[in-house]
Amino acid sequence: MRAMIMDRIAGPLTVTEVPDPVAPDGGAVVEVHATGLCRSDWHAWVGHDEIALPHVPGHELAGVVAAVGRGVERWNVGDRVTVPFVCGCGRCEWCLTGDAQVCPNQEQPGFTHWGSFAERVVIHAADRNLVAVPEGISLESAAALGCRFATAYRALTARARLRAGEWVVVVGAGGVGLSAVMIATALGARVVAVDRSAASLDVARRLGAEHVVRADGSDIPAAVHEVTGGGAHVSVDAVGSEQTCADAVLSLRRRGRHVQVGLLPSASGLSAVPMARAIAWELDLLGSHGMAAEDYPGMLQLIARGTLRPQDLVERTVSLDEAAQLLPAMDTAAPAGMTIIDPRR
Repeated sequence: MRAMIMDRIAGPLTVTEVPDPVAPDGGAVVEVHATGLCRSDWHAWVGHDEIALPHVPGHELAGVVAAVGRGVERWNVGDRVTVPFVCGCGRCEWCLTGDAQVCPNQEQPGFTHWGSFAERVVIHAADRNLVAVPEGISLESAAALGCRFATAYRALTARARLRAGEWVVVVGAGGVGLSAVMIATALGARVVAVDRSAASLDVARRLGAEHVVRADGSDIPAAVHEVTGGGAHVSVDAVGSEQTCADAVLSLRRRGRHVQVGLLPSASGLSAVPMARAIAWELDLLGSHGMAAEDYPGMLQLIARGTLRPQDLVERTVSLDEAAQLLPAMDTAAPAGMTIIDPRR
């Protein structure tokens, strides 16, 4: 099969032929029809995650089951599927209680093993981790769910418990951020979107943001407090930097809830957060790490009804060769919305 190969950290990416994967016991091989190009893939490429070289990135995918391993009961060749970017082991106490997203033995395509920037990818514990894609939902739309859309959905619903009428500030209008804008709007919340890109803010406004704030060096929390009449009830950092985290937390009103979705890499492994404000104003600081396969049906029902439209996030579809050039530049040239890769091009 063809795959995008990473031979060294932050080095050139090449598309070449590699051996076909084999379905492990309990697992499956999925033929990839669509896979998202995500900032998390850039984090792996630049060395913020431990990966074994040579490596194939890619973790947001949808496609068709090409092979199943011994012991798989729920899936057959030809089934249309997607998968959470965190795949649980299927055996531990967290998996068995529906919280595979925090499984201590988790697998992550594109991180713990070769990922979906290839024509085929292995998924372990298939009965636990594969999610059926209804016929009314395109595989391109389903590929938007595995990381960004599902992560934003769970962050706002299960973690922040966002309610209709509340203000939510979303810092970062990339894939996760725009997903959060769309989901919050569908839940009846009022949204303020923050980004450095005017084009991204235009998309955020089109997807339902009531106000937008340009990250141009000005005082973002002050701007948010002004337009919301005292601060947001919920904040989301969808970027993952010390500055964006601080802007999101400081944009909250008293007793607000912050959800950290963007990764916060640092040399020490510790991240600066404005804890003095969190203590004085009794803020809730929440982490959110994807969404387990068990939680997908409710979200898929909203998509099937047209209440949520992840396909509206897709800006362009590219080949593996094009993606090999785009991935290294994601920190400086990320487009508004999602870039989808079709490995069959």
